[in-house]
Amino acid sequence: FYRQTGAAISAFNAWVMVKALETLPLRVAAQSQNAAKIADWLYQHPKIRKISYPGHSSHPQYALAKKQMSGFGSLLAFEVAGGEAVAFALLNNLQLIDISNNLGDSKSLACHPYTTTHSSISPQDRASLGISPGHIRLSVGLEDCADLIDDLDQALAKLPG
Repeated sequence: FYRQTGAAISAFNAWVMVKALETLPLRVAAQSQNAAKIADWLYQHPKIRKISYPGHSSHPQYALAKKQMSGFGSLLAFEVAGGEAVAFALLNNLQLIDISNNLGDSKSLACHPYTTTHSSISPQDRASLGISPGHIRLSVGLEDCADLIDDLDQALAKLPG
């Protein structure tokens, strides 16, 4: 941030940031609701091997998350059977959700942590962290949830099996 804005931001940039902060709780709540619906949908999909979302009762930290959080956030991860090639195919099949390593955007973003954010970690350490070659991270945005599910559905439908 400092490299982009300098030591002190301009008055206009400060005003824009304040305006953005005014609606942050509304945006985070909407993103969290979308993520919960998508996680529930993914749990039912036969091509999904594993899901990591703290708002689902199957998550190992669910009780703690429920105690500490008023919402479960917009980030979730899932694993497709078939490894890296199938994960890449799914990412390339997405039409609405963009491929990017960023998080927390108002737009939904997906990435392949095994070959991007966690590529410098040994395969053994990635496995211990639950990051497999078929692992996909999804940062859910503000788009209509039905549109996001439709995009995931059409992308998964094109996968083998």
